[in-house]
Amino acid sequence: MPERRPWAARIGWLLLFWAGGVAALGLVAYLLRLFMNWAGFSS
Repeated sequence: MPERRPWAARIGWLLLFWAGGVAALGLVAYLLRLFMNWAGFSS
């Protein structure tokens, strides 16, 4: 079983980077929405 850990670690890093990207996009979208509301544009 020595080859199982690197595979799991690779999947873990992939999920970590994916989650980080999704969180960053969400944060940008939230800040953009906040700025739009502050500027007077409301949907």
